Amino acid sequence: MKTVLHKADTRGHANHGWLVANHTFSFANYYDPKRTNFGVLRVLNDDRIAGGMGFGTHPHANMEIITIPLSGELHHKDSMGNFGAIKKGEIQVMSAGTGVQHSEFNGKKDEEVTLLQIWVIPNKLNVEPRYDQIKISDQAKPNDFQQIISPNPDDDGSWIHQDAWFSLANFEAGVAKPYKLHREGSGVYVFVISGKAKINDTVLDTRDGLGISETGEFVLEALENSEILLMEVPLTM
Repeated sequence: MKTVLHKADTRGHANHGWLVANHTFSFANYYDPKRTNFGVLRVLNDDRIAGGMGFGTHPHANMEIITIPLSGELHHKDSMGNFGAIKKGEIQVMSAGTGVQHSEFNGKKDEEVTLLQIWVIPNKLNVEPRYDQIKISDQAKPNDFQQIISPNPDDDGSWIHQDAWFSLANFEAGVAKPYKLHREGSGVYVFVISGKAKINDTVLDTRDGLGISETGEFVLEALENSEILLMEVPLTM
């Protein structure tokens, strides 16, 4: 098994006042040639948005964009006619395809929004743009892996144009579970949202990330009560 460890304090950091962002991979003004992606996982941003602030209307194309709110309420508006709010316990998926414009902003004045935004390079270009928003908290699986993203519209969670599977693990301290990859030749990027975990001899603290490749299975152990995101993706474009 091959691994690459990204400690939380080694991420790119930007403080714009209204936005505090941490970039696991090169993004905007942060560039590290050794950290441009993990396979088709292109962006993993950990954002904090001040009350009433946000991103104005901006374009995207040919990218699968997954937003996972961690606290607060994020409002969204796009050129497909979608408008609404998402909060913890929900996820938003947007296939930008041939092109879409959208805005994102904190819907509350008195508290910040925290979120993860993830970009995945698709396996199909110039598809018709699509939007999906689902509640995942009702299907939560304590001490097990809960699939939230897959390539198949008929599977649990939402879907994207890529052979990728995302799972959330809400593990109590001491729980250890084997994760079996869905596809030969893929890798898994493990990101600790909260808590502390261990994979083999590598200990991961809150907001640490570990890229895992050249294996079909590994064991994830929670050293504390933890929420962990696992992103299984192809390693070749």
